[in-house]
Amino acid sequence: MDHRGAALISRFVLFAAATASVASLVQASPPLGAEQLRMQSAEFRREVIQVSKGVHVAVGYSASNVTLIQGQDGVIIVDTGTDPIDAQAIRAAFGPLLNGPVRAIIYTHSHPDHTGGSRVFANRDAPQIWSHASLLAAAPDLGRANRDGGDQFGIALPADQFINAGVQQQFGRLTPPTREGYIPPNHTFTADRRNLKLAGIPVTLFHTPGESQDTIAVWLPDRRVVIAGDNLLRSFPNVAPIRGARFRSPEDWITSLNRILSLHAEALVPGHTRPILGSVAVSAVTTAYRDGIQSILQQTLAGIRNGERPDELVTHVRLPAELESNPWLAEFYGSVEWLVRGIYADRLGWFDGNAAGLFPLSSRDRAARLLPLLGERSGVIAKAQQALAVGDYRWAAELADLILALKPADQEARILKADALTALAEQQMNAIARNYYLTVAQSLRKLPD
Repeated sequence: MDHRGAALISRFVLFAAATASVASLVQASPPLGAEQLRMQSAEFRREVIQVSKGVHVAVGYSASNVTLIQGQDGVIIVDTGTDPIDAQAIRAAFGPLLNGPVRAIIYTHSHPDHTGGSRVFANRDAPQIWSHASLLAAAPDLGRANRDGGDQFGIALPADQFINAGVQQQFGRLTPPTREGYIPPNHTFTADRRNLKLAGIPVTLFHTPGESQDTIAVWLPDRRVVIAGDNLLRSFPNVAPIRGARFRSPEDWITSLNRILSLHAEALVPGHTRPILGSVAVSAVTTAYRDGIQSILQQTLAGIRNGERPDELVTHVRLPAELESNPWLAEFYGSVEWLVRGIYADRLGWFDGNAAGLFPLSSRDRAARLLPLLGERSGVIAKAQQALAVGDYRWAAELADLILALKPADQEARILKADALTALAEQQMNAIARNYYLTVAQSLRKLPD
């Protein structure tokens, strides 16, 4: 063994010993996270809500909101739900409010939960279908080919484990995702904004990248309503997604929120969760949302300039005291810690400056060297069981991983890790983390091929 390997093992042994010595002090947190997430489900109760004269939004009938705008000679539909089944339910819920031909459909962005029901609304009306030009080039998230058996939407979870998906009740659980109801846009724009007259009323489309690069905000100047897409939801924004998608620019997001603020809207319709009514509320929520993203960005960049690494940054970068209890910044979907890590990787790349990490050992090689120091398999199993017993669930999962790195089919280690992930899930208010933890745990409990 060379001196680098010996040094690595020495450092890990010291860390393991220190962790073991305090394990008895670690107490399981009360499962407040799951309860908070259940309360968030009230945001998705089915209702058609009037936000202004002639403007109604259907909430809870699909993964995303669908807005109906009554014009002079027909109607405009903004976003169309996930699929034709959802779209049919929404069309029925609108009932007589849909009091004329659909003259236009507008996509706020390309994500399938916003674009999958357009055939139902287009029907035989041959509407104009508008989006930003970049929507046509948008590619689906690459994903990880289900490498770890995880899913942030909880699609495969049993009903007794699933609560919601953070900013939507569900996506793909009842109806498999499909593109059968999608119609590509037949009208696009490339400029910063586009002024239109649709269904006889003025409409302005603003390019507002954030949740996606093709996002637009729909402004109805006569109704004082802005439809913001997924750039503002009742949750901390998902700027750094874990599902295998690219990092989203916080600077672009902040700029887009400033543009929305400049409109002085009297109502704001988000892409998910319930609308915000009243100019004071719209301004307060949008300002807080912008300030939350901006604060995390500024704190993280300041820490980077001081030479801090991601594991150090996440210990102290937090929302300011005046924002940490704001319900629109609760971490139901996005995460402050994930944003910090995403900013670091976006600015500085994958390498954190620690020379030992330039060419790190593989997980398998590291496990093979560490297991003898921790008591071989039986010793590690015992330590993992002890960590579980005192509520140190993350450490239990990491100990199980040492065994699984060498023997992925070790059923006892798989169950230990599954138990740790299940316990971690119950502590989470973040639906993405909860669903991912539980879906991986479900996969681990199955006998491997």
